[in-house]
Amino acid sequence: MCSDRFVHARRTIPESELSALRDVAVTVAREAASYVRVRRVELFGPPGSGEAASVGTKSTVTDPVTAADTESEELIRRRLTELRPGDAFLGEETGADGGTATAASGVVWVVDPIDGTVNFVYGLPASAVSVAARVDGRSVAGAVVDIASGETFSAAEGLGAHLDVDGTRVPLRCNPVTDPRLALVATGFSYSPARRARQGELVAALLPRVRDIRRVGAAALDLCMVAAGRVDAHYEHGLGPWDWAAGALVAAEAGAVVRVPSGTGDDGELTVAAAPGIAADFETLLAEIGALDAIPN
Repeated sequence: MCSDRFVHARRTIPESELSALRDVAVTVAREAASYVRVRRVELFGPPGSGEAASVGTKSTVTDPVTAADTESEELIRRRLTELRPGDAFLGEETGADGGTATAASGVVWVVDPIDGTVNFVYGLPASAVSVAARVDGRSVAGAVVDIASGETFSAAEGLGAHLDVDGTRVPLRCNPVTDPRLALVATGFSYSPARRARQGELVAALLPRVRDIRRVGAAALDLCMVAAGRVDAHYEHGLGPWDWAAGALVAAEAGAVVRVPSGTGDDGELTVAAAPGIAADFETLLAEIGALDAIPN
């Protein structure tokens, strides 16, 4: 595995610009998280009230999209247009804009307006807003905001990763674990039944060889948990760029070894982030159980 920071040819970006991009990501992601935190109660009532009429579906009947998803993405797009009018945009719900925006600045904002929508619908406190700035095909700044807690994970290329909560900002570093048998590993599952079945087989093969498995249901948070030492590794097939664009950078800047898909994720490529002390052995373990291969739908 190799960090996403080193996969692509670099364009030199001044530290001041990287810091400014990170600040924009933090500002916009926090605004969106605050909005959807309130909007959830308006749409669904207290946790346990059941799904509302505002829930639709996307790839399968189990893949929901809510009014809050689309409203959050509209808010983020509008605010980025105000703050960074020359940049391009790629959102999970509304896709990409085109034209001259990419040529003007070279920056593309990749956005997941609510990562962990199923958790959001059910009132489980594990969903996030993810906003990342990408240049030349690599993430250079980003933020992931936990909607329920307000915790803000952020990073900029070469400037480290940080966690902001209750006004306190602390640097993030991965756990110093060196034995994959002692690794707490996060993963997730596709909405595609065929891919899901294969993912279940991989979990069954992996579980006896690590400390334990966690399935939180929000990949952006999983990647940030690697950075914060709350888990030691995360792997998942079929993630879209909005799922990992910010979280993978946060993990890499906290020292994780990161592997991200080369495309859109539709072909089921693997995303991995692992603490540096286990990264090589964890990759070997994934290879032994056949998890490095893409899982088609």
